[in-house]
Amino acid sequence: MLSGSCLCGDVTFTTTAPAKGASACHCTQCRKQSGHIWASAQVAKDALDIEGPVTWFAASEGAARGFCAQCGSFLFWHAHDEDEISFALGALDGPTGLTLQKHIFVADKGGYYDIADGLPQSEQ
Repeated sequence: MLSGSCLCGDVTFTTTAPAKGASACHCTQCRKQSGHIWASAQVAKDALDIEGPVTWFAASEGAARGFCAQCGSFLFWHAHDEDEISFALGALDGPTGLTLQKHIFVADKGGYYDIADGLPQSEQ
């Protein structure tokens, strides 16, 4: 089981489903919302149990970003036309057994860092 929470603890989430697609997103939206890059993995939307006051921000026509209304922690990303939801790896509690598999949207990455871990990189 994976479990996590926001900084203040008002929002918690758990899943017993195997998480997949662990990635680091370098898109402009993720960088601006998180302050750097956003690492996440995903599970089926109905396999993620979310408790607490999540505020959903429609960052684009196709997706929404979920964050804690109290402390502002950016926790979730969900494309409107997908059955899966992404959750923040940095919000997980304890050992996860997960490792990053790829970098996405590297064409938008900040100019102040390099990606040098050898993982696959996708321009978009």
